[in-house]
This record gives sequence, structure tokens and C-alpha cells, in this order.
Amino acid sequence: MASFSFFQSPWRTQLQTHLEAQIKDQLGQRVRAMTGATGDARDFLQPAGDPGLFGPDSVAWQVHAHFVAMMTGGLSSLVLQALHPRALGAVWDHSSFRTQLQARLGRTALFVATTTYGGTAAALQTIERVNRIHAHIRGTLPDGTPYVANDPELIRWVHLGETTSFLRAYQDLSLKPLRTDRQDLYFAEMAHIGERLGAHDLPLTRHQALSQLQDFRPELRVDDRTRETIALIENYPCAPLDRPLVNLIVRAAFQMLPDWALEMLGRERSCALEQAAVRTALQGMGASLAWAFAETGVAARARQRMAPGFTSPAFKVVGSSPGT
Repeated sequence: MASFSFFQSPWRTQLQTHLEAQIKDQLGQRVRAMTGATGDARDFLQPAGDPGLFGPDSVAWQVHAHFVAMMTGGLSSLVLQALHPRALGAVWDHSSFRTQLQARLGRTALFVATTTYGGTAAALQTIERVNRIHAHIRGTLPDGTPYVANDPELIRWVHLGETTSFLRAYQDLSLKPLRTDRQDLYFAEMAHIGERLGAHDLPLTRHQALSQLQDFRPELRVDDRTRETIALIENYPCAPLDRPLVNLIVRAAFQMLPDWALEMLGRERSCALEQAAVRTALQGMGASLAWAFAETGVAARARQRMAPGFTSPAFKVVGSSPGT
């Protein structure tokens, strides 16, 4: 009997480690290409021991670590935002999102990553920078309606769209959806960010969030700007290699909209079989990316900042977002 076979040798272990590293690197490159991310997750290793605004036991750390859910929820929230003429007007007139949608998504991802996983000073500085930008954004809609970006009600609308969309996507696409009490805690945690951005009377539970979101319906409409924005999202720019995954994410983003939003857009919800197929495919991709970023993603780096050299095995199962 041979004392060693190839499959028992150190060479196999080295080859496997090398192949895994290559696969993880390639997945990271694809994610960066899809989202326009430009940051470095290693920035989140400092300052050592600083829990930031939430800390590793928060629901925000858990939800925002799931890349596929965050991208799906992010696109879904952009669709909702496009239904509010003043919220859309501020973006339409003062950003390049129509020609640089990936860059827009990348900036949003960096904001979420920094306020969730960054040290306290970095998170507060990021919020203050957004507040300074909003203070100078104002304009008039085509019908003469004025808007200002730091209007507390507009900030509340955007906050509601993002938080409800992020949580809905996480519940659908994570292999470990949250209990009801943890869902409510997520909104209570995220209210601290919304308040620092200038919003008032933010929801502290999921039920309150969905109710407040629906209260905005009289202010919403579908016009030419809305339709152009929707078309842009449906044709999200990406490399041919990424198109199959992006198409699934876009499809899921629309299917996660509230019934009344789909009705406004003249859309019908997919059949249960199609919804299940899309959900299963994205759950699988989410698990793959969780494996790829378990040691090097933003959430993983933040946990390493709290306990250098240690990454919770339980957290690896949930997943870890890539660098933003």
C-alpha cells in the first residue's frame, strides 16, 4: 500500500488553497465591476476595538453583510425613490446617475458600509459630509414645484425605501432570515442614521415602516422621469460575464416592491414558481459570495478590528460583503 496518495499529500492542500484564493479574487473583481466599488476593506481594520455606531452584535451588521440582498434591495429602493417626484428631482438635477448608475450605487454602498462597519469617527464624518452636500441641493421640478434635498420628509422617504427594501431582500435571500423581534430592532437601529441625516418621526418597527411608506402614496406618481429611471435600472450596465446574475438581481428587485408600487408601474407580480426559482438562484450566489468574502470583506474586517485575528464561524455562514 502506498504511504501517500496525491489526494492525501500537502501538494493537494497547497493547490486547493491556491485555487480557492484565485476563485475568491475573481469573485471580488466581478463584484467590484458590478457595483462600481472603489474602496479597500482593509480600511475597516482601524481603529482597533472601536465598535462604530452599531457594533458586531447589531442587526445592521448582520443584514448589511449580505451582498446579494443589499444590491437587490438597493435597486428596489431606487425604484421606489423614482416614484417621488421631488426625491427623484434632486437626484436627476444634481447627479450623474443616468450615465453612471454603477458609480451612484458604489457611493451608496460606501455610505452604508462606513456608517455600519466603520469606526465611530469615520461614520460620523461620512454622515456630516452627506449633510453638507444636501444643504446645497435645491431646485424646481418641471411643473414649478420647488425642492430641497435636506427636507426632512424627503430624507424620511428615502430612509423608508432603503430600510424596507434592504430588510425585504435579506429576508428573501438570506439562508438565515430574522425573527420578528430582530426585524423590528433593525428599524430601531437604522433610525439613528436617518435622524442624523435630518429625518424625523422614523419607524422603530417593521409594521411602522411599512405603514409610513404607504402614507406617502398621495405624493407619488409615474412620469417620464420615472419611466426613464426604471428603464435604466432594468438595463443596469455591466459586463457580459455578469449579465446573468445582474438580470436575476434586477428581476428580484422589482418583485420585492410592494403591491401598490407594482400597480403604479403597471407591472404584475411573477408567478410563484418564477419567484421561487429566482430566489433559490440568488440564495445560492449569496452563499458563494459569503464564502468568498468571509475573511476579506468589509464586515469581516470590521469584526477583525473588534477581535484581531478572529472571525466568528457563525458569522461566516451569514456572509460578508466585499470591499466597497
